Amino acid sequence: MNGYLAVAALFGLASVGFGAFGAHGISDPKAQEWLRTGALYGFVHVLAVFAAAYVGARVAPPVFLAGVVLFSGSLFAMALGAPRILGAVTPIGGLAFMVGWAILAWAAFRSQA
Repeated sequence: MNGYLAVAALFGLASVGFGAFGAHGISDPKAQEWLRTGALYGFVHVLAVFAAAYVGARVAPPVFLAGVVLFSGSLFAMALGAPRILGAVTPIGGLAFMVGWAILAWAAFRSQA
């Protein structure tokens, strides 16, 4: 679990960095929006990894982290000039987020029983 927490912390660092770059270092409004959205969703799901570690949902962290890579990563890449076709990957990351939340909810309910 410590490996997932370390990766999550690095993704948190990246989320803050990309969010700051979107706010201060880039002038294209669409790229700013992509960076802001990617940073927000990335950071929220980094925190979800820590929540999953607390609840003991061992399957959720890699799913959340995959979501960060696919969702936030694709937005960050497009903001930095990658082809827009990469946007087709973004919803897969969103689906990974949703699956991660479902796993986390299941683990939380299970820990109550």
